[in-house]
Amino acid sequence: MQFQGNVKPSVGIIFDSDMGTNIDGALALALLYGFDGKNEARVVSISVSRSNLSSAAFCEVVGRFYAGAVNGAFFAGGFGRNLPVGLAVDGKIKDETPMLSVPLAKMNAEGKPVYAHGIHKLNDTAEVPALLRNAFTAQHDQNSIAVLTGPATNFAQVLDLPGVKDLLSRKCRYLSMTGGAFPDGKPEFNIKANIPAARKLFAEWPTPIVVSGYEIGEALPFPAASIEKDFAWSPAHPVVDAYKAFKPMPYDAPTWDMSAVLYAIRPQEGYFKLSDPGTITVLDDGRTKFTPSAQGKHRYLILDPTQKDRIINVYTELASAKPVPRVPRFRQQQQKDKELKDKELQDKELKPAEVKPPAPVE
Repeated sequence: MQFQGNVKPSVGIIFDSDMGTNIDGALALALLYGFDGKNEARVVSISVSRSNLSSAAFCEVVGRFYAGAVNGAFFAGGFGRNLPVGLAVDGKIKDETPMLSVPLAKMNAEGKPVYAHGIHKLNDTAEVPALLRNAFTAQHDQNSIAVLTGPATNFAQVLDLPGVKDLLSRKCRYLSMTGGAFPDGKPEFNIKANIPAARKLFAEWPTPIVVSGYEIGEALPFPAASIEKDFAWSPAHPVVDAYKAFKPMPYDAPTWDMSAVLYAIRPQEGYFKLSDPGTITVLDDGRTKFTPSAQGKHRYLILDPTQKDRIINVYTELASAKPVPRVPRFRQQQQKDKELKDKELQDKELKPAEVKPPAPVE
């Protein structure tokens, strides 16, 4: 739901991932909610390109864990704080993984799920192209950013809807995504998983695209020590449980997906250098080819070694941050309006009544 007050809200993030493929997807979602808690961004749409109910359910679990306190988005009618999760139905990348199944199966002492969610069948998820279109439509012009951290399956599909390219040009600042390897690297998973979709995305997406390649995430590992220490404020944390289930501890996880989220929300901070403008194309084997061009709309991130510690500090600080309770944004405006009306009524009651002169006697 879009902000209803008089002040333009923080930027809305439309987030699409392959949740469950790698643990950095969970870390990226935690980072995104960390930014939401600081009011630097709003999570307005979540979708997954894995045809797996557990992928969608885990996203909802993380959303409930963080967004119950921080996210201003509501279901229609305002009955809950959870965003509907879009689920791809193409049947690709549908295998179960421990980082999903272990947290979802965790029980408390009473034998009830530690992490409740409402996604148990396909009808509990949203149809992705419509979800994405509606999410962009609900934002102010140039006040949304698309973040893609998995195959381009869902974002390529939304491009086929009538009028969507014009909508994206008006609503979306740019697309920040993970994929490929630059300047001339090996085939990368996100691209190889759906080469036709990646080609379509680079060829038809109407806004600028900034890509974080494989080499960026590899160079910025998330420290296992942070999982053990910085998240300890909660006795049960879905991201921690997913991290420990993904691989035997301790291990430092590459942060491919986190880099796309960080650049999307703080491009002005100089965490990364940018390539010159150009055009990215996808070769038959899944490799990405960058061709410099002054008219090109594509760039890729370049690691600045002097920023490595600074970036990892941001990752650990925001991904592990406690949810920040606050009144939903549109209710803040309603409360201010009510206070103003109450004051006007009070002033009117305290003002001496106007005494009218008697009517003249004829």
